[in-house]
Amino acid sequence: MDLRRWRTAAVATLIAAGTLVTPQAHAQKPDLALTPPMGFNNWNSTHCRNDFNEDMVKGIADIFVTKGLKDAGYEYVNIDDCWALPERDANGDLVPHPVRFPNGIKAVADYVHSKGLKFGIYTSAGTKTCNKEGGFPGGLDHEVQDAKLFASWGVDYLKYDNCNNQGVDAKLRYTRMRDALNATGRKIVFSLCEWGQNKPWEWAKDVGHLWRTTGDISDNWNSMVSIAKRNMELADFAGPGHWNDPDMLEVGNGGMTDLEYRSHFSLWSIMAAPLLIGADLRKVTPETFEILENREVIAVNQDKLGLQGKVIRNEGGNHVLVKPLSNGDKAVLLFNENDSAATMSATASELGLSQASGYKVRDLWAKTTTHTANAISAALPPHGSAMFRVSKADDWYRYPPTVTTAANGEVLYPGALPIVQPGRTVTYTTSVTNAGRLPIALVQATLQVPQGWSAKATTTSFKAILPGEKSFRTTWQVTVPQNAQAGRFPVNASFTFHSPHENNPVTRQYSTEALVPGAAPKGELFVSDLKWLRSANGHGPVETDTTNGEAKQGDGGPITIRGKVFAKGLGTHAPAHVEYYTGGNCTKLTATIGIDDKKVNPLSLVSYEVWADNRLVHDSGPVTGTDAAKSLEADVSGATVTRLIVKDGGNGKSYDHADWADLRITC
Repeated sequence: MDLRRWRTAAVATLIAAGTLVTPQAHAQKPDLALTPPMGFNNWNSTHCRNDFNEDMVKGIADIFVTKGLKDAGYEYVNIDDCWALPERDANGDLVPHPVRFPNGIKAVADYVHSKGLKFGIYTSAGTKTCNKEGGFPGGLDHEVQDAKLFASWGVDYLKYDNCNNQGVDAKLRYTRMRDALNATGRKIVFSLCEWGQNKPWEWAKDVGHLWRTTGDISDNWNSMVSIAKRNMELADFAGPGHWNDPDMLEVGNGGMTDLEYRSHFSLWSIMAAPLLIGADLRKVTPETFEILENREVIAVNQDKLGLQGKVIRNEGGNHVLVKPLSNGDKAVLLFNENDSAATMSATASELGLSQASGYKVRDLWAKTTTHTANAISAALPPHGSAMFRVSKADDWYRYPPTVTTAANGEVLYPGALPIVQPGRTVTYTTSVTNAGRLPIALVQATLQVPQGWSAKATTTSFKAILPGEKSFRTTWQVTVPQNAQAGRFPVNASFTFHSPHENNPVTRQYSTEALVPGAAPKGELFVSDLKWLRSANGHGPVETDTTNGEAKQGDGGPITIRGKVFAKGLGTHAPAHVEYYTGGNCTKLTATIGIDDKKVNPLSLVSYEVWADNRLVHDSGPVTGTDAAKSLEADVSGATVTRLIVKDGGNGKSYDHADWADLRITC
């Protein structure tokens, strides 16, 4: 071991033992990132592709100005990995890639600054960065030199990653870069990107301005939700100048719907997370700009009180988050992570509001203002959310009452798909809830079903007067014809009523759907030969007959557990779930389970579960990368839906490549 490495290891040992304490005088600059940083980072949209270059970065800066993003609060234009050459120069300095950045980094930073914006850069607290093609030079043992170089280029923000760290103590590596940045005299926001492995929320308040709490986000619903839920638990550690960072935004990258992206943006905003756009703004839709530029939602994120919203209730994937604001208002997010609709509500006392005769409710997406006597509620579609700003109001009567309308069908279990089987009848319920103090009148509900289906109201569908703080429900028997084709079909509810402050009748629409499954399986079958109802994965797609490769379909290779190769099975990555319609026909499911050999890591930790509808029929317990392959057998008798679930073991989703090898079902 050379002297430099020996010194690094020795200091790390002293820090771990508590012998060496970093002086408070060297804490990070306290006047930076007093609200969560807002800006852009190219990684989620480009990775290391050729279109990541000087023209792109300048184009993003231009768009910030021309599209109003700068005025909305976005200020950092940051570049990620692959900006440098693979080797340092003769003086040991990092060298900008001459093709990507022919005029150098300083010229790009100068251009960004000329637009009234700030510029950020990336490196890693290791010998190499995280690029899978071998990485570019990292900052380990070059902290002072790199910090001086970055400052000379006009860098305002540093994202400092965690790859190839040679086992050096994380606190030491990040503290050394903090001190090097501070020594330059330039104000540089310091973003720790060590994926939450060393619980930076417990020690990094005086080291960085923000720290990653999770592994990398992917542009899919399951990844985004799993990361959000992990970050939700850490609200007490965030505040002005020190923020929990659940990774960059995926809004606009195409892997989710606009509805899902609104939920994503709302979650990050109420959690006081950094809002770093991860989409190539030269290519996104107008709807993406509408989401990113919602100034009322941004105002919640940027509130100077600097509190992270907390979960006050979570029931089966229905989350209520509350964020106190500096003027005494409460920001509220009702969030439905499930694949079935949900009607959610919270009371003023739950939100921490003092008792009042009425409250003003501002819907931050619908841009409407209503009043409520007590409850804040919303009817949410699958993956939907509603975000409000709620305040006491002596003049509540100036606003119409809050009215929530909804339509929901029976489901097999909370969060289940809305399955209806041919030849059977299912119950739907429409509802109108008046949360205000003033009544509404002449309430009429109707339900429209697909052609050939029938819907019959079994209770009254009309209410002459609906007083405040009351609900009106109608049950409907919906019959599906025996010859109904498989597929997803719309079920639409329509409501009309008369409301105070409105001269004409109010009309509301609510759309839900019914899922008619195909035929149930018969015989002894490989599950990978069946068509699933739905699937979700922590990284990349669920794979059939290959392991998971984290990115594109088919990139994983053969399923291999402890040296044995399997021709059939599923390749998943925690957290994951896969569901199959079994229609009550099947009895037994078997598999060989384990972490795939290609991705075994000390952090690999998962558990496997099999559910028969709402009944847990197998739980593997913890499975690590060193465990031998395990045999799984589960009784799925009578299950309409058989569910395969992989959980991440509680330590994050890194390296959790969970194989279901030789997966068979008997029907």
